[in-house]
Amino acid sequence: MELGQVPLAFSHLPMFPFFDMAHYVASVMALKEQRGAVDVSVRSPFACWFSAMLCCFGGSVLSSLMLGEPPVAFLAKGTNILLASSVWYLVFYCPEDIFCRCFAFLPLRLLVAGMKEVTRTWKIVAGVAHADSHFEDAWLVMIAVGWARGAGGGLISNFEQLVRGVWKPETNELLKMSYPVKVTLIGAVLFTLQHSQYLPIARHNLMFLYTIFLVVSKVKMMLTRSATSPFAPIESALGYIFFGLPKTPPKMKSEGATSSNGSSVCDQSSSEQSHDGVKKRQAKKTE
Repeated sequence: MELGQVPLAFSHLPMFPFFDMAHYVASVMALKEQRGAVDVSVRSPFACWFSAMLCCFGGSVLSSLMLGEPPVAFLAKGTNILLASSVWYLVFYCPEDIFCRCFAFLPLRLLVAGMKEVTRTWKIVAGVAHADSHFEDAWLVMIAVGWARGAGGGLISNFEQLVRGVWKPETNELLKMSYPVKVTLIGAVLFTLQHSQYLPIARHNLMFLYTIFLVVSKVKMMLTRSATSPFAPIESALGYIFFGLPKTPPKMKSEGATSSNGSSVCDQSSSEQSHDGVKKRQAKKTE
C-alpha cells in the first residue's frame, strides 16, 4: 500500500468492536474516578449502570434530541449495549479490582485513550453527515449536531451527575469548557466546512490529520500530566482582542493565605493561640 493511500484506508477502519470498546473503557473508568461514583454503585447498581450508559452513548442521546429523533434509539444497538454493560460491570464489580488495575498500566492507558480519540473523529463526521440529511447546507445545525455527537458525554454531564444524585450547575461545560469539548467543537466546524466544500481537502485526509492531532495532544497531556489546553494562548489572545478579557486571569487569594509549608495563616494563628493558652495553664499549675 502506498503512503498516499494510508489516509483513505484509515478512514475505512471499523469502529466495532475494538475502538468502541476502548471508548467504553475510557468513559466508564473516568466515571468511576468521580467522587461518589463507587458509593452509587453500591447503593443503586441500576443508577450506576444508567449513568455509565449516558457516558458511553451521550453523543447519540443528545444529537437525537436535537434532531427530534427518539433519544432511546441507541438502546436498539443490542451488541453495543451488551459490550458497554460488560465493561461497566468489570470496572465496578470485578473481584480485587483486577480490571482497573490492568488498565492502570500506563502504556495500556495511552493506547485506550488514543483509540477513544479515533472514535471522536468518526462520531463528528457521522453527526455532520446526519444533520445534513435533515437540514441541507444548514451550517449551524451541522456544527451543533457534530459537536453533540462527538462530545455528548461532556455536554450532558450535568444530567449524568443528576442520575447519581449530584447537582453541580457550576460544572456546566458551556460555562467552562474542557479541552475535549473545545477540540470537538473545532472538529465539527472543520468537517462542516469540508462537507460543504468550502475547505479544499478530501474528507479522508482531514480525518487522518485531525485524528493525529487528537491522539498526539491526548498522549502528550497524559504523559506530562498537564490539564492546560493547547489552545490556551490563542484563546487568551482572542479574548483580549474581541472581549477585553485579561490575558492572564488574576490569581484569587483564598480566605486564608497559604504559607510555604502548606498551612494557612488562619491555622497558624489558631495554633499560636492554643500554644499561648497551654503556656498560661502550665504557669498557673506551677504557681
